Amino acid sequence: MTPSDPPRQLPLPLPVAPSADRADLVEDASNAEALAWLDRPWDWPLHRLALFGPARTGKSHMLRATAASQGWRLLQGRALTATLALAPAAGTALDDADAAPEVALFHLVNRSAEAGAPLLMAAREPPARWPTLLPDLASRLKATLAVGIGAPTDTLLEGLLAKHLADRQLRVAPEVQAFLLARLPREAAAIAAAVAALDAAALARGAPITRPFARAVLARLLGNDDVPVAEPPDVSPRDTPLG
Repeated sequence: MTPSDPPRQLPLPLPVAPSADRADLVEDASNAEALAWLDRPWDWPLHRLALFGPARTGKSHMLRATAASQGWRLLQGRALTATLALAPAAGTALDDADAAPEVALFHLVNRSAEAGAPLLMAAREPPARWPTLLPDLASRLKATLAVGIGAPTDTLLEGLLAKHLADRQLRVAPEVQAFLLARLPREAAAIAAAVAALDAAALARGAPITRPFARAVLARLLGNDDVPVAEPPDVSPRDTPLG
């Protein structure tokens, strides 16, 4: 770098706090049923509800928002232990529930039922399809109300893009957002990765996110080498959960 070259800002791995605000959830046809059930936990059969659907469709966000609004504890499936499962709680939200150890999950289901405490779970598959060797646990999972979250619609994708940009405090013009949505895969995960890449590139170059800048980032991110770009930024998108 010569003295005349502008200094390049080193990107810092700043954490992005995931939202736990119910107002940040974008409601449309793909998740309306799930959100309706979350608003009335007293109506859940057996005090249990399981949300299922593809990755990055908002399941984790729904769990965080519900746990925060109801005063429940939020647990991760892989970290669930028998001690946690048997501990008193007003309610429990368990993310990646299909990854929980079977015995601990069995204790949690039973303890919640005995206490009349709501149990909210989330996974990619409905609980009836979770692999389990314990017959009693399998029967309880099959009896759990399961609500699916469908493929995102245009409205939801627009809302997700706006939310990810807001979470990272990125200002992007509406026409640039439309440019991104028209070229990204119709997946929540792709939107999250694109915003992470834009954030990293903008920090590294100290540049605003314009349409040419976004075009350069997408060319590298999507491997679209036929897009003419003068100097594609070197970016490695950080993994940012949506929920």
